Amino acid sequence: MKSTTQVPDRRPVRSRAGAATAAPARAHARARRRPTSQQWAAWAFLAPVTLYLALFYAYPLYRNLDLSLRNYTVRSFVQGDAPFTGLANYRKVFDDPTFAPALLHTAVFTAVCLVFQYAIGLALAVFFNQNFRLSATLRALFLVPWLLPLIVSASTWSWMLNSDSGIVNALLHAIGIGPVNWLTSPSWSLTSVIIANIWIGVPFNLVVLYSGLQSIPTSLYEAAALDGANAWRRFWSITFPLLRPVSAITLLLGLVYTLKVFDIIWIMTKGGPADSSTTFATWSYQLGFGNLLPAFGPGAAVGNLLVVAALVFGLIYLKVQRKQALS
Repeated sequence: MKSTTQVPDRRPVRSRAGAATAAPARAHARARRRPTSQQWAAWAFLAPVTLYLALFYAYPLYRNLDLSLRNYTVRSFVQGDAPFTGLANYRKVFDDPTFAPALLHTAVFTAVCLVFQYAIGLALAVFFNQNFRLSATLRALFLVPWLLPLIVSASTWSWMLNSDSGIVNALLHAIGIGPVNWLTSPSWSLTSVIIANIWIGVPFNLVVLYSGLQSIPTSLYEAAALDGANAWRRFWSITFPLLRPVSAITLLLGLVYTLKVFDIIWIMTKGGPADSSTTFATWSYQLGFGNLLPAFGPGAAVGNLLVVAALVFGLIYLKVQRKQALS
């Protein structure tokens, strides 16, 4: 008698539970792909900011880049048919005899202003951190230079540093020092605008650094005082290291602001005399708008150099911050 062996059926058997749950799973996936009301609300809140950045930042940067890559004249600027010249405007800027002095003045102006603004602002922040009587009133008075319009501040410094009727020369005369041609001498014009810009920038450093000092626990100073550390030691061992993140962002913002300072220099000296106080910001304006035959392309190229410089320092700051976060 022959025995028959039954071959098992290897066809996949679809469970009823799987069939029952497949359709709701697909429906749930489609529902997840559809934007929810919260997502629509998030996009609604982001839309004004995105539109603002596109109109007032992205588009002007694009237009400035386009200006630097074409040969624009007054006629072509209006009609929009300027020929493409590539990097010719940048080569013209680099070959210009004003480039080297303007680069040097920009570097000196930025570095000196940053150092003195930060040092004076930090000293004042530490001073006001003692919370003595009239501390709040004096802090408010120190904010006045920061709150004044730049045209008012620059005009005031122009009057104070006037060679004939300025109060600074009057004070120098009272102590037996001869008059100084602050704004009309090539040896003093850059120093004059640096002094004015330091005076304007100190309040910003004071406010930011003072807020950073408020976040340092007082218990650290008390413990250091019990260990016998004097005030100078407490500053270098506690205040300065813990204030490093705030100091970094303060210097970065000050750098970006100082690179593009135009109002103060233009009102006080107009970049002169003999280009002795010309920086990239004033040179860019002179090329684009300061002549009867404006050079829009080279002026935009100089402006783009400032943008690249600010971008480089910003990337360096982000890299340093990332290393500090990982360490």
